Amino acid sequence: MTIPAFYDPPATLPSANGALVRTEPLPLGLSLPGLDGRPLPGTATRLMYKSTDSNGQPVAVTGAYIEPSAAWHGGGSRPLVAFASGTMGQGDQCSASMALQYPLTLTGQTLSIGYDDLAIYRLLSAGAAVVVTDYVGLGATDRLHTYVNRVDQGHALLDAARAAHAVPGASIAGDSRVGLYGYSQGGGAGAAAAELQPSYAPDVKVAGTYAGAPPADLTSVMKGIDGSALAGALGWSINGFTQSDPALKAILDANTNAAGKAALQDLSTMCIGEAILTYGFATSTTWTSSGESLAAVIAANPAAQATLDAQRIGTLKPAGPVRLATGTEDDIVPHAQARQLAVDWCRKGGNVTYRPIVLPNLGDKILTNHLTPLLTDQADAISWLTDRLSGKAAISNCWTMPVQP
Repeated sequence: MTIPAFYDPPATLPSANGALVRTEPLPLGLSLPGLDGRPLPGTATRLMYKSTDSNGQPVAVTGAYIEPSAAWHGGGSRPLVAFASGTMGQGDQCSASMALQYPLTLTGQTLSIGYDDLAIYRLLSAGAAVVVTDYVGLGATDRLHTYVNRVDQGHALLDAARAAHAVPGASIAGDSRVGLYGYSQGGGAGAAAAELQPSYAPDVKVAGTYAGAPPADLTSVMKGIDGSALAGALGWSINGFTQSDPALKAILDANTNAAGKAALQDLSTMCIGEAILTYGFATSTTWTSSGESLAAVIAANPAAQATLDAQRIGTLKPAGPVRLATGTEDDIVPHAQARQLAVDWCRKGGNVTYRPIVLPNLGDKILTNHLTPLLTDQADAISWLTDRLSGKAAISNCWTMPVQP
C-alpha cells in the first residue's frame, strides 16, 4: 500500500509543540449525508504537527481532526477528545488516520481494521470534537513507530490536543474542556498523557481521562503477550525501544538469533492483522540465541531492564479524574498490572474511578479476554467521559480498592 506524500515530514519543523505542519481534507471511509447537507458523523482533516520525542528531539506526528455534525448539548463550549488508538501495528499504512479513510484494508501484504472507529464515531455523535494521534513514527515515514513508548505516546496525544485548536474550521474554543480516551495501547498513552500533562502541557486543560486496559508495567505485559495471538507486539516494542535507545540495540543484536532478527525486520512493516496471522502464538524463545524468552534476556541485563522500568506508568499523579477499566480475565495486558496502576495512583492522591470488568474466561491467549471489555465497557466509558466534558465532578472510589478484584 502506497503511503501518501502527506506523511513525509519536512526537513525542518516549527519550534512550538503542537504547531501544525500541514493539513488536508481527509475523506472518511464511513460517512453518510445528513439531512442538513453536512456529512455524518462529521468533517475530517488530516494533520501533521510537531511534538517532542523521548530523547528531547523534535518529531513530526500525523493524525486527524474530526469536526462533528452533531451539536454539543453539555455545559460550556464544544469539548475536544484527544483519542489514542489501540494497537494497529508498526507499518506506516497501519496508522489510525489511514484507518479512518480505509476502515478495512485487505491486500496481499496488509490486513488492517479500524476497530476504534466505532468509539470515535460515538464520541462525535455526542457532539464532542475528536482529534486522533497516529503516535510517533506510525504514519510519518521518517522513523519506526515507537510502540508503547510512554513519553512519545503521552507527548503525541497532548500535542494533538494543542494542534486541534489551529485546524481551519474547528469550532472548539480556548476554554473547551479536553478529554483523553484510549484502550490497550491507547489506554497506556492516555494514562501517560494524564501523568505528563502538568509538566509538559499545562495549557491543555484535561477534564478527564479514560484509560482502558493500560499496559503500565511492560515487564508484565511482555510475559502476557509472549506466546499469545498478539506475540508480534513483542517485536514492535523491541523495534521501537532499540530505535530510541541504541545501547539496547547492541544488547538485542547480541542475544537474538537469525530467526529473531528476521522476525523483527518482518514485523516492522506489518499491521496487526497480518502479524496475528503470521506470528500469532509465536514464543520468543525461538528468537533468542540462548533459548530463553526475551523477557528473561532483558531481566538478565540491567541496562535493558532499566529501559523497560523507565516506561512504568504510575510513578506520577495523574492530572484530573481518571477512569481506569480492566478485564479481570485479561491475560494479554494482564489485569494485575492494570489494577496496580489504580493502586499506585490512589496512593498518590489521584482522583481514580477504578472499574474491574468481571467476565468469564473466554479463552487463554487468544485475545478474547482482552478485546471483549473494549466493547462491553465502551458505552459506560463514553458516558463517564462525556460527564467530565460537561463539567460534572467525578467521585473517586479509591476507598474501595481493598475489596475490588
